Amino acid sequence: MGETIRPPDIPTATPRRSRRVSAIWLIPLVAIAIGGWLAWDTMSKQGPSITLTFDNAEGLVAGQSQLKFKDIVLGTVSRLDLVDDHTRVRVTIATTRQSEPLLTDTTQFWVVKPRLFAGNISGLNTLLSGAYIGMLPGRTEGRRQLDFVGLENPPVLETNVAGHIFLLKAPRLGSISIGSPVFFRDLSVGTVLGWDIADMATSVTVHVFVSAPYDNYVHDQTRFWDASGISVNLGPSGVALKLASLRALLLGGIAFDTPATEAATEISAANHVFPLFTDEEAANAASYTRTLPLISYFPGSVRGLAAGAEVTVHGLMVGHVTDVRLSYDPVKGAITAPVQFEVQPERVVGIGKHIYASVAETVAALIRQGLRASLTSASLITGQQMIALDFVPDAPPAEMTIEGGRFVMPITGGGGLSDLQASATSLLEKVNAIPFAEIGKNLDGILSAANGVANGAQLRQSLTDAAATLASVKAVAAHLDSGLSPTLKQLPEVVTSIERTMAGVSHLAESLDHGYGDNTKFNRDLERLLVQLNEAMGSVRALADLLARHPEALIKGRTDGGVE
Repeated sequence: MGETIRPPDIPTATPRRSRRVSAIWLIPLVAIAIGGWLAWDTMSKQGPSITLTFDNAEGLVAGQSQLKFKDIVLGTVSRLDLVDDHTRVRVTIATTRQSEPLLTDTTQFWVVKPRLFAGNISGLNTLLSGAYIGMLPGRTEGRRQLDFVGLENPPVLETNVAGHIFLLKAPRLGSISIGSPVFFRDLSVGTVLGWDIADMATSVTVHVFVSAPYDNYVHDQTRFWDASGISVNLGPSGVALKLASLRALLLGGIAFDTPATEAATEISAANHVFPLFTDEEAANAASYTRTLPLISYFPGSVRGLAAGAEVTVHGLMVGHVTDVRLSYDPVKGAITAPVQFEVQPERVVGIGKHIYASVAETVAALIRQGLRASLTSASLITGQQMIALDFVPDAPPAEMTIEGGRFVMPITGGGGLSDLQASATSLLEKVNAIPFAEIGKNLDGILSAANGVANGAQLRQSLTDAAATLASVKAVAAHLDSGLSPTLKQLPEVVTSIERTMAGVSHLAESLDHGYGDNTKFNRDLERLLVQLNEAMGSVRALADLLARHPEALIKGRTDGGVE
């Protein structure tokens, strides 16, 4: 009974720390991981910041305008500022790491916007999307660079096209401009990239690009010539117009070709230097390596003859005039016009078979055979003249002389414009020799005398008597049927009237004989007039016969010796 009832033992709870991580912590951990990855991705793709300078920032907007290459975005314009002297605009661009290998000193930058350049319209797609900055890496590797000077105009070649660049030297640039096409057999195979300004005091070096595979047709003996504008040639077949293309007409152009004999030679290397000829004819003439310097002295005017005029043999060109000027001859005490010209003897096929020991002996032999120079008209419309070389039969003897390193070529009269003028002058002199005033006076005297006779009293009286006679004869015929007796009675009156009429006619004949007989002044003047008219008709007949036999005399003049 006395036992104490003990309460049962109550177990004590012992707290124990859990080692499990709560799933709620996964959210910030994932966020941190994503943020870190984004930061790493952004930093890994970010490239260096570069700066470009332009004359102006037309069309560019900070935060919007992009840097593109082959339509791939390689950066974004982050800032636009003025340079320190306020003359240009500095454009700061945050680039991507993908652009880093392209940022060298050979890379070019420009603003792409709608423009007309080098004959092409470009940048039309920016009318809706806005302007952006284009870039073109260099053809060769360069050193790393982050500061650039942008181009105001896009480069002519906006992509790296296979081909070669060649250098053309010319005395003048002419109408050639950046972007001018380069033609090969009328195909556009390249373009003009620009020119050097270092040696423009003496010549111009034009840089042309010929794309592949047409650059394989350029050899060391290839001829380049200016194909700009329209070429107009007046030849035997008429007027010939030659136009490479409308683009060449507006921008100028260059054409090239290689002689068939040089087509198998080695292909020219890049940057090979070629001469640029003025036209295709000059380029073709470059194959003639020998020239013969000559000089001639022409009397009278050399108007219309200038440097570049043709020198012909039988109408075909063999050379050009190089200089025409005035000089004073102290020996003759007169001003002369020496004409210097050059002949390319290789233009005459087969002449090499008859070359003497020296050039001087060759020229001397040709002069002894009658080779002479003459001025002839190249165009009656423009008055241009040229020099014609020909062998003149029975030419006066002449000796070969040398003056200033040039062979003096004797001259002869030719059928040029001067001969035409001389023929016209001679014809006018013959016309002026006709005494038109004296003829007019004589004709006036004849008309006055005839008028006096027609209005004279004797003629009127004679006409009156003749009228009376006719009336009498009519009366006789009317009364024949009335009998013979009345008619016989009227015969004395008829006879008297006839005698009076004959007397008047005789008196008139004496008057005419007295005024216009053999020994009168009128008759002598008339005889002289007829003689002069006969002489004039003879001159006209001789001129007509000359023109019928030699119609070319109107241009070349009369050739007395049979040599023109």
